[in-house]
Amino acid sequence: MLMGEHAVLHGRRALCAAIARRIRVTLQPRRDRRLRIRSALGRLDTTLEALQVGPPFTFVLATLLRQRRQLTHGLDITIQAEFSHQLGFGSSAAVTVALLRALDEMFALGLRRPTAFLAEARALIHGVQGCGSGADVAASLCGGIVLYRAAPQQVRVLPVAPPLTAVYSGYKTPTPAVIAIVERQRQRNPALFARLFDLMDDCVARAVPCLKGQDWSGLGELMNFHHGLQAALGVNTPELEQICQQLRAAPGIQGAKISGSGLGDCAVGLGHTRRKMAAHPLYRLQVDCEGVRVET
Repeated sequence: MLMGEHAVLHGRRALCAAIARRIRVTLQPRRDRRLRIRSALGRLDTTLEALQVGPPFTFVLATLLRQRRQLTHGLDITIQAEFSHQLGFGSSAAVTVALLRALDEMFALGLRRPTAFLAEARALIHGVQGCGSGADVAASLCGGIVLYRAAPQQVRVLPVAPPLTAVYSGYKTPTPAVIAIVERQRQRNPALFARLFDLMDDCVARAVPCLKGQDWSGLGELMNFHHGLQAALGVNTPELEQICQQLRAAPGIQGAKISGSGLGDCAVGLGHTRRKMAAHPLYRLQVDCEGVRVET
């Protein structure tokens, strides 16, 4: 997430980037009704009839359960990820989009239109965690940087690929828990939070011409400003604040902010730097302008 966190849940716009770290879901048809799932998270052997949603394959099983009536045979499913699920790189959305696209290819689920696919994937995410805007789903589906609004829905792909740097704070608070905290605070000060969300939306609007014109200095300033708005929501931490300050002071970084719901997880900087963070893992990232794809 580049901008619009939390505000996107309240009708405002967000910017979400698809990074060049992929999740690959491989489907092999079976002659029976069994399901076998293999990934770095573990293994599961079950049947289509005995499907139950639970860890560590929560989003995978929820997707299979929702589509079970259209699955005419069992599957061997292999999942390979180029990043840890503990990082805030949108792994839940990515694995849902990858599996759903593969199932649609194999079983003709009727999801070829992007609007239908996005609605189905977003419904799956909501069914599991009870919240979520769908911005990460749109980025996984479309690639590039997506200008996104949940309601009324807007998906606009910006085919630009600025370099990004993510730094992990060392811990994360689950997104639904952070959303609940912000919502309680919003209910106490609804007018004030509405203004904060409007300012975030304004940052997004001003960021679009910066992205199109590759004005990285201007975009970095907006990211710094947006970070202050997220802090005002109460989702900043001492670790995230320190990381953002270190990123801004590093050569090659134009701006830095919290990325995602906050209260842990990652900060994101615009640009790349050779400077290392002694206490925190640093990831040099590129935007991938290609979204989900099918390989046979």
